[in-house]
Amino acid sequence: MALFDAKKQPFSYEVLREGEEVTLLIDCEEYFKLPSIEDDPITMEKTCDILASVSHATKIIFAQKRNYEYDFSQVAMLVEVAKLYNMLIRRKDILGYDAVVTDPDFQRCIPNWFSEIRHAVNNLMRSDPLGSYVELRRMLRREKIREESTIDDGCIRSEQKVISWLTHILAMFEKTRIIQEAKPYLSGFRMGDREVYRRIFKPTIKPDFMFTKLMATYPAEGDELDNYTVADDTDVTIFQLPDTVQYLYHLVPPEFKLSEDEYEVLDAARKIMAEHKPKKEEFVDPARMRQVFHNVGYDLIEELISHKNYKIKPKSIEKLTKILVRYTVGFGLIEVILQDEKIQDISINSPMGNIPIYIVHQDYGDCVTNMIPTKSEAESWASKLRMMSGRPLDEANPILDTELALPGAMSRVAVISPPLNPTGLAYSLRRHRDRPWTLPLFIKHRMLNSLAAGILSFLIDGARTMLVAGTRSAGKSSLLGAVMTEIMRRYRVITIEDTLELPVSSLRNLGYNIQSMKVASSLTKGTSEVAAEEGIRTTLRLGDSSLIIGEVRSVEARALYEAMRIGALANVVAGTIHGDSPYGVFDRVVNDLGVPRTSFKATDIIVVANPVRSADGLHRFRRITQISEVRKHWEQDPLLESGFVDLMKYDSKEDELIPSPDLMNGDSEIIKAIAGNVKEWAGNWDAVWDNILLRARIKETLVEMSVKEKAPELLEAEFVIRANDEFHKASDKVKEEVGALDSKRIFFEWNEWLQREVKKKAIEA
Repeated sequence: MALFDAKKQPFSYEVLREGEEVTLLIDCEEYFKLPSIEDDPITMEKTCDILASVSHATKIIFAQKRNYEYDFSQVAMLVEVAKLYNMLIRRKDILGYDAVVTDPDFQRCIPNWFSEIRHAVNNLMRSDPLGSYVELRRMLRREKIREESTIDDGCIRSEQKVISWLTHILAMFEKTRIIQEAKPYLSGFRMGDREVYRRIFKPTIKPDFMFTKLMATYPAEGDELDNYTVADDTDVTIFQLPDTVQYLYHLVPPEFKLSEDEYEVLDAARKIMAEHKPKKEEFVDPARMRQVFHNVGYDLIEELISHKNYKIKPKSIEKLTKILVRYTVGFGLIEVILQDEKIQDISINSPMGNIPIYIVHQDYGDCVTNMIPTKSEAESWASKLRMMSGRPLDEANPILDTELALPGAMSRVAVISPPLNPTGLAYSLRRHRDRPWTLPLFIKHRMLNSLAAGILSFLIDGARTMLVAGTRSAGKSSLLGAVMTEIMRRYRVITIEDTLELPVSSLRNLGYNIQSMKVASSLTKGTSEVAAEEGIRTTLRLGDSSLIIGEVRSVEARALYEAMRIGALANVVAGTIHGDSPYGVFDRVVNDLGVPRTSFKATDIIVVANPVRSADGLHRFRRITQISEVRKHWEQDPLLESGFVDLMKYDSKEDELIPSPDLMNGDSEIIKAIAGNVKEWAGNWDAVWDNILLRARIKETLVEMSVKEKAPELLEAEFVIRANDEFHKASDKVKEEVGALDSKRIFFEWNEWLQREVKKKAIEA
């Protein structure tokens, strides 16, 4: 099913029906002039031609960068002109065509009648009906003068016929509302002058701040599957389309719900704000720049409202200010889409202006949207991303990999341009939560179960080295962020990324001692940024820290394994890497990235996350499919020499991670190595397993309490980190009191704290 035409000719149109409203939407995107009925005779002529067949239209919208909207009363005037024109060209007797052909006196006395009447009606009437009317009146005056002065009987009869025809035609003209409206202004009318039309036709012009085209109407044959509201002012509806397996993600932003007064104020404010082009140095701190523009925009909108004497509430002023910032220094409708927490990926393909935006939805998978970005908007995004990242995007560097931090959302952005992309600019955005993921959140979404969360918690406290592997869109970075929330706040954390995706700012705000380092992308040439391998080696000189690598992509893998070997067992070292299995990770690290086999043994744990598809192929779910340990006894090939041992593995029938026999039998060298460093656990597998189950029970209890109390905030990082702290404090308290890590007493202490916190939140609410 072709949801959108690749390219429409100027003045192609569609009829949209909503209740009694029939909107004629005329596409003028490719038209070289502004589609203004009052200013442009071609626009008026084309519109009358369309109205000849769509005479029941109640509203006309010309779609260009601005939308020119004409209401019912103005449309009705044009409909009358179109109907009169159709009637005149059909009724040749009214125009005297038959007489011109059959009456020799007529041809002798009034030889120019045929060309004059054709010019006045056929040529002028649709593009300039006032000019046609004035021309006919002048012809009538002329013929009356001729009739009085002629003495030829045949010519007198011909003149009388012409006078009768013209009188009849003018009488029909004068019944139309456009002539009635214009009559007071027709004295001294000059042919081609459009001033009178400007008095009659006054369209509502929606502001040109929004360049992305949005198909606002619902699909006529679509089956509504879901609808919800984002950020209190954006409506999202998911449709199943009849001729495709692809869903439609239909978005109606607040920009489309403004009153006419609000539109006018916003348009005026944008024109004023557009005079200030942000400089490159302002993009160094985008958050501060947005705040400055917000403050200036708010004051400007207040001033415009006061000047125009409009009544607009303070809440609406704030809404208008956000929209203004979004379409001046922001990223337009992309920001609106990214507000939706259910969005995972956004694809914007080239050539711009022809293809809708595509998204990946958490519940509905791949969807087409009702939004089509334009070339000018794509170029604006590219300029802003260049300035914000400080990275090039040109013929020598046709790839830009960076991050985009917006209010309420973060995303990773990849841009490709010519010559790599011969049809222009294309974008891919990966959305990240503005708040960190947590293990309890993943339990709720079934990416893992509570036992897997308990094992990961145990391994992280045990200061193991860990790689989170998976295919693209598997949730690797999100899982790594959740791993970070399990690190105790008493330890220092250093992150290294070429594109900032990890929740560093959020964790810093939650009290973490965390330092972020940004290094050069492996895809960028000639940049002044520090190479990734040098950044990793630098961390070894920054003191005792947990080390988190955003993604292991290239030669920095060697430096990472150097850090693992030097800093092994001091603190957690973790990162993400592409690979669909433990052996896939080994193959990539050793064979693709050139890390020696013996160095790979510094990896303790590999967590594999992969998308799992439904049997019909229409749905996709994120799941952890393996938690495996890397043993150290193998020499050449860990797969052949049993170097990989699964601790848990995904069971597709159960849709859940299942513990392996090795784990259940206590045959995990990594877990036993962690236990060997703790007095209470050394040589006591039951005590170790009891502690893992305790951690699992705590995670599961958080999820259950969140559901029971309808309190989703209990699963967010702020509360989960506090819950982790309380677990450690309860463990220390019980150990002091009874001399051992009694799991039942620890859980009792922790659960008492949880009950108190939930009651406190209920009272505050």
